[in-house]
Amino acid sequence: MNKRLLSLLLTVVMLFTLALAGCAKKNVEPQESAKPQESKEDFKVGFVYVGPIGDGGWTYSHNEGRLAIEKELGVKTYYKESVGETIEETVSAIEELIDEGCKMIFTCSFGFMDGTEMMAEKYPDVIFMHASGYKMNDKNFGNYFGRIYQARYLSGIVAGLKTQTNKIGYVAAMEIPEVIRGINAFALGVQSVNPNATVEVMWTHDWVDSAKEKQAAIALLDKGCDVIAQHQDSVAPQEAARERGVWGIGYHTDMSKVVPEATITSAIWDWRQFYVDQVKSAMEGTWKPISYWEGLDSGVTLLAPLNEALAPEGAAEKVEEARQRIISGEWDVFT
Repeated sequence: MNKRLLSLLLTVVMLFTLALAGCAKKNVEPQESAKPQESKEDFKVGFVYVGPIGDGGWTYSHNEGRLAIEKELGVKTYYKESVGETIEETVSAIEELIDEGCKMIFTCSFGFMDGTEMMAEKYPDVIFMHASGYKMNDKNFGNYFGRIYQARYLSGIVAGLKTQTNKIGYVAAMEIPEVIRGINAFALGVQSVNPNATVEVMWTHDWVDSAKEKQAAIALLDKGCDVIAQHQDSVAPQEAARERGVWGIGYHTDMSKVVPEATITSAIWDWRQFYVDQVKSAMEGTWKPISYWEGLDSGVTLLAPLNEALAPEGAAEKVEEARQRIISGEWDVFT
């Protein structure tokens, strides 16, 4: 065999050997596997609240969701209540929940956003969901809220039909887009049935401070307002309305159950199914970061049943007509 042919054969053998080696390497490379499912005994969920769980408002509505998780999924949950909206306090509360073994944490107020973002980066194996904010990442950090402005529009219809002085008061918390959007939606609802009515806003610059809330409501009542609406966490504004013998529109939960003498209806949240679905997907290993933003059609936001003893004539029909238009998708509050 001449040298040229031998060289060619050796080259072919070497190439064939390298090809086999390459195939062998490819076959033994580990394949990315799905996240294993978590048992209910191992999976713990934490909540960070801005107010007390008994506030009858925002925190109460989220705590109802926490209790639904325990009931439906059998998962152990932990919570930290009345946490200040500073990065330091947010981080401290989250650290305590992680020390308890929580693998999924919901932080339930706008001011917790930056602290939650920091902790999501620090603990990539923990899932974080932040309520009412806008920050997220593509790994372990999402956000959620609802189109509560739709329910506020409906409550504005009720207020506009009820007022006798054509002066409606609104006790508001923080001057941020979420709150301003709600005020505007409420005012549009009022105007849709009563163009002569006005809405006056009083700011407390606090999410939950019953003394400030009541003081603001009284100031509005002193100006002649005979319906008091609110973007606040406690029932204090509704109580102020009751004491003056006038009416109120609650928020977060059905406040007519607490102040039936004054509260006609409330724009409310029902977080139970949302929380159950989120935790279930995390346990099954299918959870992905989302920016949740749903409305009346989802059941997360809704208008509480009208207090029949106080509801103005024709309110139920007007509310249902507007609700159906919104749910159908043919129209929305700001279109």
